[in-house]
Amino acid sequence: MTGIMASRLKLFLAATGLAALLQPAFAEPPRAVVELFTSQGCSNCPPADALLVEYSKQPDIVALSFPVNYWDYLGWKDTLAHADFTTRQKDYAHARSDRQIFTPQMIVNGKKSCIGSDQAQIEKAIQMTLKGRSTLPVDVTIAEQNGMVTVSVSETGETMQREAQVWVLPVLRSRAVPIERGENKGKTVTYANVVRGLKRIGEWHGGSARFEVPVDTARSGGDGYVVLLQTSHDGRPSVILGAAKSAGL
Repeated sequence: MTGIMASRLKLFLAATGLAALLQPAFAEPPRAVVELFTSQGCSNCPPADALLVEYSKQPDIVALSFPVNYWDYLGWKDTLAHADFTTRQKDYAHARSDRQIFTPQMIVNGKKSCIGSDQAQIEKAIQMTLKGRSTLPVDVTIAEQNGMVTVSVSETGETMQREAQVWVLPVLRSRAVPIERGENKGKTVTYANVVRGLKRIGEWHGGSARFEVPVDTARSGGDGYVVLLQTSHDGRPSVILGAAKSAGL
């Protein structure tokens, strides 16, 4: 294609709105999904929350905030927390068999537990979970059209667990919260990519597959969404094989 033709095609796509539909969420698969279990009632959490904001700006990272509710008794009820997120954190601990549950806790690629504010430890965990790869092993892409999100999962020839669930997670891109009581009294903390729910939309069995979910469902309670391809261990969340995030995240 000549430069002139390429330029005309770009203009056409922009004018018709097709560019956003055809543009993949990533130029290549992400290298990591980092999940921060945090609490507005924990004085150790704000540095980890700030680090997650920085991770959320990296195009090859899927960064997620999961506010938990078990510190609410300390004098401030977390305004973003949900019991399901506490359950997810506990399930991860059972799946790892270490029973470690704390805040701020970062889970890397569904496998490694780190102190949420320790960037060096987190980066080391990313490299360990990739096992020599530069990205997550399974390509996951998303596209929106006619009110539906289409999730495409690639086939993999690698030797790995080939059974996984496809999840969509509505998220709030950013939320600044003034904290009036408790350990963080007087602080305003900014949270990035705050998860608002977890919805399973299908099962993956190792081959190429497509899944659909209404855009309104994918964004329910948020203004963006993330898709995870995640294995399970005894019914609990485990290793993440692939991921994608909506435009703007």
